[in-house]
Amino acid sequence: MRSSEATRIYFDRAADCLDLSAGIRRQLLGAKREVQVQIPVELDSGEMATYVGYRVQHNDARGPMKGGLRYHPQVDLDEVRALAALMTWKTAVVNLPYGGAKGGIALDPTKLSRRELERVTRRFVDAIHDLFGPDVDIPAPDMGTTAEVMAWIMNQYDKYHGFSPACVTGKPIDYHGIPGREEATGRGVGALTLKLLSRLGRRIPGTRVAIQGFGNVGTHTAKFLHDAECTIVAVSDADGGFQRPEGLDVLACLRHAREHGGRLAGFTGGDALTNAELLAIDCDVLIPAALGGVLTKANAATVKAPIVVEAANAPIEADADAIFDERGIVVAPDILVNAGGVTASYFEWVQNRQHYQWGVARVYQELDRVLGEAFEQVWQLSTSRKVPLRTAAYMLGVGRVARATILGGTA
Repeated sequence: MRSSEATRIYFDRAADCLDLSAGIRRQLLGAKREVQVQIPVELDSGEMATYVGYRVQHNDARGPMKGGLRYHPQVDLDEVRALAALMTWKTAVVNLPYGGAKGGIALDPTKLSRRELERVTRRFVDAIHDLFGPDVDIPAPDMGTTAEVMAWIMNQYDKYHGFSPACVTGKPIDYHGIPGREEATGRGVGALTLKLLSRLGRRIPGTRVAIQGFGNVGTHTAKFLHDAECTIVAVSDADGGFQRPEGLDVLACLRHAREHGGRLAGFTGGDALTNAELLAIDCDVLIPAALGGVLTKANAATVKAPIVVEAANAPIEADADAIFDERGIVVAPDILVNAGGVTASYFEWVQNRQHYQWGVARVYQELDRVLGEAFEQVWQLSTSRKVPLRTAAYMLGVGRVARATILGGTA
């Protein structure tokens, strides 16, 4: 199933519950603008390579569009289109004054040098600089991109439009970023996992958690839940992972990854397992925090965890989601769970506009407040309407965008 098809299924369920008209549905589903550009770049070898870049600007009914920029070989227009729509609903769920967008370049960042990546990034900005900016569309880091990439974007944008730090978020702290942004998504995943456990009446200390993905989101999630006295029984990255039923030494995992280029390979504090085995491990909470589409109709029946928390974007395919619902597995949806990153990006954007920086304590305080309020609204809607958390989150987000569209007079 294509990414956009799954997004459409979830949208339709929410729209049915909201009794939206056919006209509003068509308007909310369609993207405002879709851009595809070719990016010719000279490699270090002197050869010319051409990459394809995308930016889909889905909806701006509630404010400037917001969404990450990913560098990955599998990036295509359908994926970017689906993720842009998800950003529209995600920013609305946490009630940020944003719409949704997403971008990407089809390349493998591990196969390019730092200078090659910089040239690709700057040429991409050259091609689309007049289509994004502080009041239009604000990119941010995503899979395969970093704070340094965001700094290159700002620097190149400034050459055309003058000093404008709010044109992009997720920048290095020393280059108009904010403290707390790097760990915001993982912190949000951890905090909302704890809220969900509490709402379900489960005891938090000793809760057994498995995390697929040990990049930025997975590492910060693991650290947050470890500090909350959860037991991290398994972690993995692209090469596989490690398990220990009595709990891994999370600090040792983090130290090993930091010392080995972000990789877990060679870790000696647990038994090796594959990513497929991790998804089926006996645990209380399963957190897919890597690629999308890892839980499918083919492997949904093997999942033993009674709770799945979507830290990645769209890690559960729609067919698998239906199976989980039938089995009574509680799924915390991505458009709520991983909204910590865009929420912290909003804080950065606000501060860049004001030329004033918060301290990390205030960033954490405001992040926990925004995500906590959104969780409670989704939980209450799920309970009152007797719908899964995913449907409730979509109802909240889609409903807000629909009302803004009508109030704006564009319906």
